[in-house]
Amino acid sequence: MKDLNKFLFSVFVCLLFSCGKEKEGFKDDSEIRFRYYNLENTGWKSRMHTQHVDNISFTATEVPIQYYLLKDQGNTDLIKVDSIYQENKKERVIEFTFQEDNEEDLLSEKFTQLDYESSVKYMSFTIQNDFVAVTSKKDTVKCSGALFERNFKVAPFNKVMLFFSNIDPNEKIQLVYRDNLFKKGILKFRFKDPILNL
Repeated sequence: MKDLNKFLFSVFVCLLFSCGKEKEGFKDDSEIRFRYYNLENTGWKSRMHTQHVDNISFTATEVPIQYYLLKDQGNTDLIKVDSIYQENKKERVIEFTFQEDNEEDLLSEKFTQLDYESSVKYMSFTIQNDFVAVTSKKDTVKCSGALFERNFKVAPFNKVMLFFSNIDPNEKIQLVYRDNLFKKGILKFRFKDPILNL
């Protein structure tokens, strides 16, 4: 009987500690879920800055990488999403769009002085060299990659995704675009709000 009581007591203690750990895990999950819920509802698109030169609008939008992680991973395992974010939190993603006022195709020779195929190649392979990010500490960070989203003349704009590495997630940045494609000069986009600190 004594052995049975000791055994039941030890089982009870094990269950008590395991329940406590489950509650702790649930708390962490709920905190992460709350942070991602806030991210989703804070209006990150408000970090959109547009400059208008001649008949072309240049729009830069800083997008939290958590947005892309949630699109890719889904929201069923937020602990996994958060751990991926922690590994990549020094990365920055900026959506950059070009749009002509009358919704004409900006890659035509009329705007670039290049044939259409050369304009597409420039957007696909060379445009990343036209962008740098400047931190509040005056460090200049080159664009580490760009992805041109081809829309085959379906949408009235052209979009490039820009990637920057090794920038503190709370650092304020300014995007500098030296326009070599449309010859509109140097455009600067200041992102005053830091990335949401999750």
